[in-house]
Amino acid sequence: MASTKLKNPHLDQMTTDYLYHLNIAVDDTQNSINLQKQFGDVKFICMGGTGERMLMLAKYLRDNLQLQDDGSGDIINLTASGHRYAVYKIGPVLCCSHGVGISSMSILLHELLKLVKYAKCKDPIFMRVGTSGGIGVDAGTVIITKDAYNGHLRNQYELAILGRTVSRPAKFDETICKEILSCARKDDNFETIIGNTLSAECFYEGQARLDGASCEYQNEDKLQFLEECRVKNIKNFEMEAVMFSALMRHVNVKAAELCVTFLDRLEGDQVKVAKQQKEEFEKRAFIIVGRYIQYKLKQ
Repeated sequence: MASTKLKNPHLDQMTTDYLYHLNIAVDDTQNSINLQKQFGDVKFICMGGTGERMLMLAKYLRDNLQLQDDGSGDIINLTASGHRYAVYKIGPVLCCSHGVGISSMSILLHELLKLVKYAKCKDPIFMRVGTSGGIGVDAGTVIITKDAYNGHLRNQYELAILGRTVSRPAKFDETICKEILSCARKDDNFETIIGNTLSAECFYEGQARLDGASCEYQNEDKLQFLEECRVKNIKNFEMEAVMFSALMRHVNVKAAELCVTFLDRLEGDQVKVAKQQKEEFEKRAFIIVGRYIQYKLKQ
């Protein structure tokens, strides 16, 4: 197994680094003993929107996979002093909040990728464990993303760099997708499928909703757009996958995304899931990712 290598030669010329949004100082980029001791055993980095959900995931993995915490009995937010993201560690797993949308998650990803590089983690797997709006699937379905599409229905991430648009393919590793799918069981009370995902830049207009503060199209236009999505096997809307898949593919680090759906957008726009059902739906994605981690740890 190889340590993480990134696609930035400038990092090799830096003797120190500061992961600003995590408030982690790297005293020696070539041999950071402290980071290696604290994070060197990390094999899985799970990410989701909120710190509360990532704490729930950390507790679920601890209790169901018998993973160890730091021995205190409490699960501590290791980056609380940064006042932005939450990072919890349970055995070889990090559970990290990324906020909402591409920009917020992109910041976290860059700094987490540098963290695993400096900690000399061996072949880590990054996974987004999120929530989404389904397209033609039942609420509570777990979608494993194969290809991610942007708001123009293009299977690529487009980023302005130095005044120019740089396009990168937005695809997840198909082998990992199938491995995760194999963790679903016939006696699960929910469906787990592989499909494509549209990552919008906006929760409202960008996802063809009619209930935002601004809307200049009709329900017929919305339904026509959703049908275009279905033709491309797009099963859900969210706001991160296109960047996530493209960046991880670009730096050649393994990654996957699985999101539970809270509603079928063909039937409406508003999320009306009750709190208890919402937590039960979220746990479905936890179950699948927990089985996958257990499967990989046995290899």
